[in-house]
Amino acid sequence: MTRSQAADRLAAIPIRVPGTLDAKMAGPVEAFFVRHRDRLVWLHAVMFLFFLAVIFLPLFLPEAPENATALNNFTRFANYAMWGLWFPLVFISVIFTGRSWCGLLCPMGAASEWANKKGLQRPIPAWVRWEGTPIISFLLITILGQTVGVRDHPEAVAEVFGGTLLLAIALGFVYGRNKRAWCRHMCPIGLLLGVFSRIGAVQFAPKRKKAGGDRFTEKGVCPTMIDIPRKEESRHCIECFRCVNPQSQGGLYLRLRQPGEEIAQIRRHHPNPYEVLFLFLGTGIALGGFLWLVLPQYQQLRQAVGSWFIERDWYWIGESGPWWLMSVHPERREVFNWLDFSMIVGFMLAVMVLLSLVLSLTTGLSAWLAGRLGADRGLASRFVELGYQYAPVAMVSLVLGLGGELFSPLTRLGLSAEMVGLVKGGLFTLGLLWSLYLGRRILSNQGLQGARLWLPLLPGVIGSIAVGLAWWPAVFGI
Repeated sequence: MTRSQAADRLAAIPIRVPGTLDAKMAGPVEAFFVRHRDRLVWLHAVMFLFFLAVIFLPLFLPEAPENATALNNFTRFANYAMWGLWFPLVFISVIFTGRSWCGLLCPMGAASEWANKKGLQRPIPAWVRWEGTPIISFLLITILGQTVGVRDHPEAVAEVFGGTLLLAIALGFVYGRNKRAWCRHMCPIGLLLGVFSRIGAVQFAPKRKKAGGDRFTEKGVCPTMIDIPRKEESRHCIECFRCVNPQSQGGLYLRLRQPGEEIAQIRRHHPNPYEVLFLFLGTGIALGGFLWLVLPQYQQLRQAVGSWFIERDWYWIGESGPWWLMSVHPERREVFNWLDFSMIVGFMLAVMVLLSLVLSLTTGLSAWLAGRLGADRGLASRFVELGYQYAPVAMVSLVLGLGGELFSPLTRLGLSAEMVGLVKGGLFTLGLLWSLYLGRRILSNQGLQGARLWLPLLPGVIGSIAVGLAWWPAVFGI
C-alpha cells in the first residue's frame, strides 16, 4: 500500500460514530463556530468594552450607599459580575466547554493579539517561555489582589485587572508573530483554566495524529503555538476554531468526551510536573487568601507579632505603605499598614507551603506504595500522574471558597445558611468522589488491579480530605 493510499484509507474512517451523542452535538457546534468565526472579532470588541466599563467606570461614580445592591447600583453590579458570576462560572464552564472563555470571550487575550498584529513581533524570549512563568504570575497577582483588597475596592479592581490588561497588551505588542504569547505563557487565569480543562468534556483532537508527543511550535495557524498534528493535551487550547475545517482531512475536530477522561488517561496526554506543582501551590495560595479573612487565629497572631515589634520600638510597622501595594481607604474605614501587608503575604505563603507539603507527601506515598505493589514506570513519573487526581477537589474548593458570592442569591430565595452550607457540602462531596475515581483510574493504568489498588489509593483520599477540611470555613463557616 502506497503512502497516498494509506492516507486516503485513513481519511475514509469517520472521526465520529454516527448516531452517538458526540456526532449529534459536536458536529453542529463545530459547524456553527466555523461558520461564524470571522465574526468573533465583534464579540471580542463587545467584551473588551464591557470589561473596561466594569473595571474603570466605578472609579468615576459616587460612593455606593450601604444599602445599595447589584440591581440598583453599577458599582455593586460590577463587583458582583466580577466575583459572583465571572470568577466562579468561568471555572465551572471548564467542565462543559474547556477553555472556551479564552478563545471566544476573553478581552485580555484578544487585546494582546490585536496589539501583536501592530507590534514589534520579536521572538519570544526564554524567560517568557519558561513553564514556571505563569505560576509566578498567578502567585503574584493572587497575593497583590489580597493586599490591595481587590474584592472590596474599585481602585484595586482597576489596578489588578487594568494592570493585567496593560501587561497583556504590552507583551503582545513586543513578542510573538501573530501569536498569543500572553495566553500561552503568562496569563495567570489561563494556567488555572488550562489545568482544569483536562477534566473537561470537550477536546480538540487531530484528525491525523502524528507520533512524537505534544510539541511547541511558532509555525502554523494555532495562536497558542500548539503543534496541531501532535496535540495531546487540552491545557493550551483556547478553542478559537481556527484549526477546525470540517471539509479538510487535516487539522483538529471537536470531540465530546467523558469529563475527567484526559486525567484518567493522563500518561497519554503529556503529563507535566509544572502543572502538578501549580495545582499544589495554586490551591494553597488561594486557601491562604481566604483563611486570613475568616480565622480568628490569624488576628491573634497579628496582634502578637505587632506587639513584638512595638516592644522593640520598631514603630514603622504601624505605618501605611503605598496605595498600589496595600489597601489605604480611610473613607471606607480600611487602612492597611506594613504589619497587615507582611502578615497577609506571610500567612498566604505559609498556608501555600503547608498544603503543598501535605499533598506532596500523600502523592509521594501513593506513588511509592504503587511501585512496591508492582506499578510500572519510575517514582517520579508515577508521582506526576497521581498529582492530577486532586484537580476536581481543588477546582470545587476554589469555587466554594473564592467564588462564594455565587451562592448569596440562594439566601435571598429563602434558603437558610444551613441549607446553603449543605449545597456547598454536596458540591464538595462530588468533587471528592470524582478525585477518588480519577485516582483509582490512574493507578489502574499504572498496572495495579484488584486488592493491590486500594492501599496506594488511600493516601490520595487523605490528601483530598485534607483539602476539604482546609476549606471547611468556606463550606460551613467557622
